[in-house]
Amino acid sequence: MADDNNSTDITGKKIFFLHPTALVQNEIAAALIQRELEVYIVRDHLKLRRVLKKYPTSIVFANIDNGMPEKDWETWIRGILSDPPTATIAFGIFASENNGALAHKYVDIIKVKCGYTVIRPDTKKSIIQILENLKAVDAWGRRKYIRVTSDNEALTTINLPYNNDFIKGTIKDISVAGLSCFFPLDPNIEKNSLISNIQIKLQSILLKAEGIVFGSRMDGLIKIYVIMFTQRTDPEVRVKIRKFIQSTLQSRMDTDLR
Repeated sequence: MADDNNSTDITGKKIFFLHPTALVQNEIAAALIQRELEVYIVRDHLKLRRVLKKYPTSIVFANIDNGMPEKDWETWIRGILSDPPTATIAFGIFASENNGALAHKYVDIIKVKCGYTVIRPDTKKSIIQILENLKAVDAWGRRKYIRVTSDNEALTTINLPYNNDFIKGTIKDISVAGLSCFFPLDPNIEKNSLISNIQIKLQSILLKAEGIVFGSRMDGLIKIYVIMFTQRTDPEVRVKIRKFIQSTLQSRMDTDLR
């Protein structure tokens, strides 16, 4: 089902980098991910056009140096913007050269909403420019943190101290702010309990965190606990959680793109 404006206001917008260079993928896209943006890497513009009909409020940054001749890029972008199901897509252009004629064409004539960015080896200015463009199109929406569901993932688990031992549970969803989880044996943890030695496994990633039990709720016969990480949790843990979330979302998007 296509996302609508109301849901996007809450969840933020999907950002696709199409045919990015290694520099763009490893530095610029990675920097956006650490700013709680939902970023995807795509290398097939034909498959992406089909997927954009499912996510019509998305943002696409197209590398017009790669993938096809520039004239074909112009045709492809105009085609998407003139097609009613995808007319709301916001485009940004990035290239390795500062070409005034191309910048004028895309920004002033085609009127892409996210500008024309020249990518230099020092990417700091490019990142600032892209972030400003993303803010202008409300890429974050009202969402503060990206959260990914993981209760169908066999290797996303949590261990909590319990009766001088550890009890193993399943992570239902996770963000850098906290997680929700459930256990085969309910440990009956009280609200506001401080848990100092939380062990988190996200596939092959092992993390330790500190958290406070924010509350619990029943999902059928299962009690779901919500645990919020404290400020004493190592910042590197949050970096690794963001990378896990991005990897999980990318894998799911790759399935859509097949």
